[in-house]
Amino acid sequence: MPVYGKIFFKKLNPKKMLGWRFSEYSPNEMEGSVFDRLLKIFQELLMYTSGDVREALSWLTELDKEYKLTTPNYGLADFIQDLIDRGYIRQNDEDQPGFSPTAKMELGMRRKALDDIFGQLKKARSGNHNTRTSGSGDEFTSELKPYEFGDALDNLAVSESLRNAQINHGIEDFKLNTNDLEVYETFFQSQMSTVLMIDISHSMILYGEDRITPAKKVAMALSELILSKYPKDTLDIIVFGNDAWQIEIKDLPYLQVGPYHTNTVAGLDLAEGILRPPRKPYKQSFMITRGKPTRIKKSKKYYKNSFGLDRHIVNRTLNLATKCRKLDIPITTFMIARDPYLVQFVDQFTRANNGKAFYSSLEGLGEFIFMDYKSNKMRRKR
Repeated sequence: MPVYGKIFFKKLNPKKMLGWRFSEYSPNEMEGSVFDRLLKIFQELLMYTSGDVREALSWLTELDKEYKLTTPNYGLADFIQDLIDRGYIRQNDEDQPGFSPTAKMELGMRRKALDDIFGQLKKARSGNHNTRTSGSGDEFTSELKPYEFGDALDNLAVSESLRNAQINHGIEDFKLNTNDLEVYETFFQSQMSTVLMIDISHSMILYGEDRITPAKKVAMALSELILSKYPKDTLDIIVFGNDAWQIEIKDLPYLQVGPYHTNTVAGLDLAEGILRPPRKPYKQSFMITRGKPTRIKKSKKYYKNSFGLDRHIVNRTLNLATKCRKLDIPITTFMIARDPYLVQFVDQFTRANNGKAFYSSLEGLGEFIFMDYKSNKMRRKR
């Protein structure tokens, strides 16, 4: 659950936006200015309202009335004017009154998501991914190992090797041989191509539980992680409901669940097409979903069945999982549910693809995705 100062809020009805449940607010001196505190809350509200500035400001007004977020010297009118002056929102055209988020706001929301989910990370050099390829890497670590035939002398730890020679042979009869040498261990860096699939079917708000907001927040955090920490990597984002289509990173805050069935096959087929080219040797796919596959395309028509696990739909899904395995595309499935029949399906799907599966809570979703993003590509080279 999001936390700002001592605000804890939970959406009660994700479809109708009926409200949140709050506890007492206590400003934190470390949160910065009033504008900074309001901006964090406003960005979170924008996530829930899918970018509707008017609705987010309406909720912020209600919060201010109850929890006194503003001060006598800085009110909501000042905050709105600052949002305009600092380039976070812009005035719409005359035929569509109101405001819209700017590219600066979208970037700020991605960075906030990254900080909320992956707060322990710092920006690092690009391409920090290991491969299964043997041989010397191109990125030093702080760890050392004895020199072995074939190790690159460019990785030689000079000070440690000279110290070993002095200990082993003495300073008066100084000599340096291969037994004295130590080299830095290295990682081989590679480019990773990732496809993130997000379920936007009705199941993502089933039983009044909001699963789409955490899912798109994770997608925003992952996109910002890749753009800032791994700029050589690629990230493509797919949404799937009745069908599947690609979206741009800037569209993530505005994702909404529709009255859709779950066409997992369409999503997998699109992901496989993106990752298939041989110029992408290291690739993977993440799939965030709550529902079972319920829809496929047969010839020019669609076939759907929402009751139980339909054999025809499941078989098509498993066939695609197998096809992705043969193309060396591992799929990590994050099922936001623990229903026994869904667990059974995901188990079959994972075995067919030789991938991974997590039955994640909404709170742990971001950490799971980050850990898998790293572990799929990090391996030490000797």
